[in-house]
Amino acid sequence: MQHWDYDLFVIGAGSGGVRASRMAARYGGRVAIAENRYLGGTCVNVGCVPKKLFVYGSHFAEDFEDSAAYGWRVANTTFDWATLRDNKTHEIERLNGIYRSLLEGAGVEIMHGTAQLQDRHTIVVDGRTVTAEHILIATGGWPHVPEFPGCEHVVTSNEMFYLPQFPRRMIVVGGGYVAVEFAGIFHGLGAAATLLYRGPLFLRGFDDGVRSFVADELRKKGITLRFDSIVERVDLQADGSRRVTLTSGETLEADLVLYATGRKPNVAGLGIEELGVKLNEQGAVIVDDHYRTSVPNILALGDVTDRLQLTPVAIAEGMVVADNLFNGADRTLDYADIPTAVFCQPNISTVGLTEAAARARYGRIKVFESSFRPLKHTVSGRDERSFMKLVVDAASDRVVGAHMVGADAGEIIQGLGIALKAGATKAQFDATIGIHPTAAEEFVTMREAVR
Repeated sequence: MQHWDYDLFVIGAGSGGVRASRMAARYGGRVAIAENRYLGGTCVNVGCVPKKLFVYGSHFAEDFEDSAAYGWRVANTTFDWATLRDNKTHEIERLNGIYRSLLEGAGVEIMHGTAQLQDRHTIVVDGRTVTAEHILIATGGWPHVPEFPGCEHVVTSNEMFYLPQFPRRMIVVGGGYVAVEFAGIFHGLGAAATLLYRGPLFLRGFDDGVRSFVADELRKKGITLRFDSIVERVDLQADGSRRVTLTSGETLEADLVLYATGRKPNVAGLGIEELGVKLNEQGAVIVDDHYRTSVPNILALGDVTDRLQLTPVAIAEGMVVADNLFNGADRTLDYADIPTAVFCQPNISTVGLTEAAARARYGRIKVFESSFRPLKHTVSGRDERSFMKLVVDAASDRVVGAHMVGADAGEIIQGLGIALKAGATKAQFDATIGIHPTAAEEFVTMREAVR
């Protein structure tokens, strides 16, 4: 019988890798995990957690303004970038420690270093060679900046959390949720923010009604949106600023240019292709429903497989891997009706199908929409509106999509995610008594279909 140093060796200590490691060890497996950057992966260190903290910080400017109508007098407000940046870092360091404790408490050996596969059962971590029966690739993704003249003068989302100085003028290039979030964050903190996107409307893949509504709201807040705009080059000027030249010939100037143009699976240097692990055209690891690659004892999960780049999805996949390998299970993961959120301002959250996708799948659908000024702003006077939408399969009356733009959208849609997963009908939504006065009650009081 073959003797391995470990039953499971995990490469990458992000959310999915940590969960798989912990659970496999609790089921009795001998487990080690290798990480060459930081415990917790993208989400904890340069993703959702610090980003959400920045979102909180960026919203105080509006809160201070709104408070005046409620009788508060808040004078001489100033913002200190270093305080927010460093307090965020302290929190991330605390979370890094928690991840370490969780792994060590479960009996997982942590190796700090870069791992490379020598063969299908052998891993080398900074000169140390070990063997494992199963190997799990959980290395996540990495921001991608295309090659163009001056690309060395731009930054990615990774650097945004540690900027030495706050930019007065900022250009964000990209049309995904990361671009939209950072434009909102830095505008709220006081920067003049411009978002450039090569297409006619950002947030491709989201419901079209949501996309257009968010564009209008961001413009009202003072964020400059430039669609159908393509960067030709970026030049560093003598004063340290950047000149951005568009293919149209127009030039823009900024103190900082952020490229948020997507992420690529982080597979460079692993040595997996040499072992026969197949990748798709985008460089993502191809896996089956049990997260096995084309080399059966090598598995992969999370962003490196480029299915759904969401932390809770990677965690759920990690649970499936551990259950199947060490708990005698034969589980798969259902990817339908997974809620998600975009922490722009106002927030977006969605679960289920867009209107276009539902029409393509079911043919005959009913669409319910509502747009209104939140109660808070009837007093504050702020020109901000919320938007809610339900998409219903006309034949079964089942709600197949729920979409919201507004404060705390993620908190509200999380609950509706349960309803959609349970197959709730529009009649059941209508029969549910709302909580008044809340924005959420609008989801159970929309009676007339708009389409």
